Amino acid sequence: MFFATHQLVVALLLLSLRVRAGIVERVKDLPKLSYDFVIIGGGTAGNVVASRLTEDPSVSVLVLEAGGLNTGIENVSIPLQCPILTPNTPFDWNYTTTPQVGFNGRSVIYPRGHILGGSSSVNFMGYTRGPSTDYDRYAAITKDPGWSWERLLPYIFKNERWVPPADHHNTSGQFDPSVHSTTGVNFVSLPGFSHPIDQKIIQTTKDLPEFPHLVDINAGSPVGIGFTQSTIGNGARSSSATSYLSPQVIKRENLFVLLNAQVSRVLSQGDVSGKISFGVVEFTDGVGGPTKQVSAKKEIVLSAGSLATPHILLNSGIGNKTELEEIGIKTVVDNPSVGKNFSDHTATGLQWLVNSNLTLEHLHRDPAFFESELEQWEKSKTGIFTISTFNNIGWLRLPANSTIFQSSPDPSSGLKSGHFELLFTNGISRPPFPATGNFLSISVGLVSPSSRGSISINSTNPFAPPLINPQYLTTDFDIFTVREGIRAARRFVAGPAWKDYIISPVQNGTKDDELDVLIRGSAGSIWHGCGSAGMTATDAGYGVVDPDLRVKGVEGLRIVDASVLPIVPAAHPQAAVYAIAERASDLIKQAWNQK
Repeated sequence: MFFATHQLVVALLLLSLRVRAGIVERVKDLPKLSYDFVIIGGGTAGNVVASRLTEDPSVSVLVLEAGGLNTGIENVSIPLQCPILTPNTPFDWNYTTTPQVGFNGRSVIYPRGHILGGSSSVNFMGYTRGPSTDYDRYAAITKDPGWSWERLLPYIFKNERWVPPADHHNTSGQFDPSVHSTTGVNFVSLPGFSHPIDQKIIQTTKDLPEFPHLVDINAGSPVGIGFTQSTIGNGARSSSATSYLSPQVIKRENLFVLLNAQVSRVLSQGDVSGKISFGVVEFTDGVGGPTKQVSAKKEIVLSAGSLATPHILLNSGIGNKTELEEIGIKTVVDNPSVGKNFSDHTATGLQWLVNSNLTLEHLHRDPAFFESELEQWEKSKTGIFTISTFNNIGWLRLPANSTIFQSSPDPSSGLKSGHFELLFTNGISRPPFPATGNFLSISVGLVSPSSRGSISINSTNPFAPPLINPQYLTTDFDIFTVREGIRAARRFVAGPAWKDYIISPVQNGTKDDELDVLIRGSAGSIWHGCGSAGMTATDAGYGVVDPDLRVKGVEGLRIVDASVLPIVPAAHPQAAVYAIAERASDLIKQAWNQK
């Protein structure tokens, strides 16, 4: 009898703890189905907004996250294991693009995080703010100076907590302390493990004037090559889940996160002041059966990312009326801009056979070495596993007299912006690994593309995957720029620092048509898509959200994620998304007179 009573008491205690906990897995574990704010997506941006809004204890927030918990998965925390987190894993939505004309009809993978923290939990952790002129261009497009570089810097600093690298090496000359913050939330650091190629790269920036050395890649003028900065702290990944949903934040009684909750639609509640009002979110909690609904008394904040945000809008009847009615979806709001204007970066990988056995291939070919390095990380959070795949990164511009500018306008934001990017890896980072040989890899990224694509749907099933059509390399400018990026990479490794190190290139061909075969046959995405719910000026006749990120023409619905950036930044967008979310949180607070 005592044992049975004891079991009952323990069960009731556990139940009460589950209901009070900030993170739950079933709808029945939520205390209610009405909150001040419902945030769709516990990813890079959504967790920022949730954390900031619940700083006011009088405000209630529910986050709906389609993925599972980020904790207890060692590879999510280990920086160097980032390449195996996607694709074809439970942590990835496992999307592919539609066949791409610019890729010779190939479809390519498009990983997105299916886990708390979203893509910040599975990305390669590059922290690159991009050029100041990108942000100034956003301010010009929206007619809102609040999106300018100078006005966003306080929000960038509010996000960033600069910390020493894992190996605590002397970082003098590798960054500029004056452009960083040590008081923010998200850990950012320099590489905590040095590869043999690191100094060869820096030496080349001294030997070859074409490749200037960048003291700090995040000072707002990132043309040149320098050391990568990453969202890594104390040797482990720092994501929106580990930082903005820290144990201290999750303890808040006004914050709930529901995992395994895939949103199907947002539902209108009639007209308010002549505008359609949205206040209900329809979703499934991952156990099958009928969908559930939860209401937002103040706002729905859509933070599902550049793919899922337009996907949810379209399934909700917000989009191009003609296109929606063709597939049998009733139009609630006719906005032809939804899902359009999608811009993204491509990457073309180059490899060289090198005279070294100290590359990433050795780590993956020698099980004893792998295990010893893993044990070192587990015990002290030091060693090779504390870094991402690229310790050095750079952005470069085409020469001003390039022939392409005779027929194509410059799509970059100005002289501070790169046209292409070079990512340097000491080996091959993603399986399958070659059976023999050791390699240097340089990925050539197109970071100021002129091609534009779309995110669309062709089904009334809200859980069918979106159609991802980035229209990669469909302009003369884009293919020209990738060709010139490849040539620049080859000139880089022809510098004196690489003598007796480079044995031979893996890819050959020098003429335009030969390079086109290489690019169109092997290029992929860097998965930096933006613009599919772009922000524009309030009086603009196009765009999805206004400068305050409210969906145009409606009430109660705001978008906070990479989809609002009207043009993809010439950088890895993670840093920009954090800044957007920090400012958006203040905009929401101001709109509702919150603390």
